[in-house]
Amino acid sequence: MFRHAAVFVDKILKGASPAEIPIEQPTQFKTVINHKTAKALGVEIPRRCWCARTT
Repeated sequence: MFRHAAVFVDKILKGASPAEIPIEQPTQFKTVINHKTAKALGVEIPRRCWCARTT
């Protein structure tokens, strides 16, 4: 998301009108769960949802 924002800023700084820049819809969404915070809040995440865990 932030990389796309940088592209928009670059276009505007190069002189493009913000009104003329097309709006892009995301093609992919990611859900991120902070396990340590969830545990501190008492939220239990099912083990099957632990697709890729990084420390």
